[in-house]
Amino acid sequence: METYGLENIGIINPKAVYRNLCPAKLIELALQRNEGSLTSTGALVVTTGKYTGRSPKDKFIVDTPTIHNEIAWGKVNKPISREKFNSLKNKITEYFKNREIFIFDGFAGADKNYTQKFRVINELASQNLFIHQLLIRPSEEELSNYGKPDYTILCAPGFKCNPEIDGVNSEAAIIIDYEAHIIIICGSKYSGEIKKSVFSTMNYVMTKKNVLPMHCSANMDPKTGETAIFFGLSGTGKTTLSADPNRKLIGDDEHGWSPEGIFNFEGGCYAKCINLSQEHEPQIYNAIKFGAIVENVIINPKTCEPDYSDGSLTENTRAAYPVEYIENAQIPGLGGIPKVVIFLTADAFGVLPPISRLNKNAAMYHFVTGFTSKLAGTERGVTEPQPTFSTLFGEPFMPMDASVYARMLGEKLEKYGTKVYLVNTGWTGGSAASGAKRIKLSYTRAMVTAALNGMLDNVEYKHHDIFNVDYPTSCPGVPNESLDAKEMWTDKKAYDEQADKLAQMFVKNFEEKYPNMMPEIVAAGPQPKN
Repeated sequence: METYGLENIGIINPKAVYRNLCPAKLIELALQRNEGSLTSTGALVVTTGKYTGRSPKDKFIVDTPTIHNEIAWGKVNKPISREKFNSLKNKITEYFKNREIFIFDGFAGADKNYTQKFRVINELASQNLFIHQLLIRPSEEELSNYGKPDYTILCAPGFKCNPEIDGVNSEAAIIIDYEAHIIIICGSKYSGEIKKSVFSTMNYVMTKKNVLPMHCSANMDPKTGETAIFFGLSGTGKTTLSADPNRKLIGDDEHGWSPEGIFNFEGGCYAKCINLSQEHEPQIYNAIKFGAIVENVIINPKTCEPDYSDGSLTENTRAAYPVEYIENAQIPGLGGIPKVVIFLTADAFGVLPPISRLNKNAAMYHFVTGFTSKLAGTERGVTEPQPTFSTLFGEPFMPMDASVYARMLGEKLEKYGTKVYLVNTGWTGGSAASGAKRIKLSYTRAMVTAALNGMLDNVEYKHHDIFNVDYPTSCPGVPNESLDAKEMWTDKKAYDEQADKLAQMFVKNFEEKYPNMMPEIVAAGPQPKN
């Protein structure tokens, strides 16, 4: 039996080894192994148990002398000893003994100058299908000449940790060893942990290659090649807004900005499904077909039709599919230097303008701050929108100090003259807690289109004194009153109080997290009145 070098990582005597099986075969095996069932569209649907989102408290980085001074240690990047890591890795390799093993050898990074090779070792055929569709798939020639991977991921959701013995916090653990180039994921069937472990690795490696790693989506104008990128946390609209039928999709979540331009880290998309409809998000809806894998979506037992409105298992229902399932995908995922950068935020207070123009200092402020709301189900324990500040719009995945990434972005904005906008995809006319509704997606799309097409370059702007940003008074396809956040509130005094409250949160967060930030960047932030 061909083992493809599994013994080199300590896995011996597997029952069977499958390498880079096609999606059809993986689906066939997943069904035989009772890992899931098919929907009426042919997608494989699975449930992930109690772990229906990322588990940040179970994530660790192996602390070694080589990388110790490079990591921003704290609540996000928690250390674990090499001794504990090796012990746990050995237990997992022993766990794989006498089991069927699924290998996917693939790539992260569409620009071959910066590509990293990732080997993912799974116990579940369904999770191997997931990563097969999410990473960049090698050609037959590339696979035959694959050689040694740059990083290896061991994914064993059936292995449960013993926290007292293993030095972790629960039965689940997600641990990256940047020095040994090994990642272990155990105790959780949520496949997003595999995807984000690749991202966290790229966010460390790329900085050493003069590439800014970004938690963003990207698309481009098919006629002009003009490229735009969208920053934002999960649920703020990166996937939805970048899937524009009039533009080529480069990628929906993870990219690098090199001296040559933008490139996708991935070969697939991982879209939220809650309340998905063909009317509002046709590209995503139509991509959920044979070859796609769907997590925690409730299926009608008679018709096998998915009910995307049912969040009984989790609000964080997901679908994974290859990027080429989007009709206008840019293959390979390469684009030029971005002309426009858009920061997406979901403001649960309902007070930020729907769209604001940012100068360089304001852009740096909001990039570092990363304000948004954690949406229900994105993380375990989050059941309603909660205001949060996530550095760089991706703090859970950034192992190094924020200044490393912020400095790189600032240099690029200045060098290329890229325009920056802050777009609020959250609530309007009141807070989320008051029962207000989210800003219409059609309005957000119109604002983004106007920003990308230069239609906001010469319109009149007003200055928002509290948030210290400029917002347009008109935009094609959007009622003028909808552009003024305060005008959307019936009680103007209540708006001022809420806006001031949020501005104070901005100031407090910045003072606590970034006490040594340059004064011109601090001055570009919100200015509370009280």
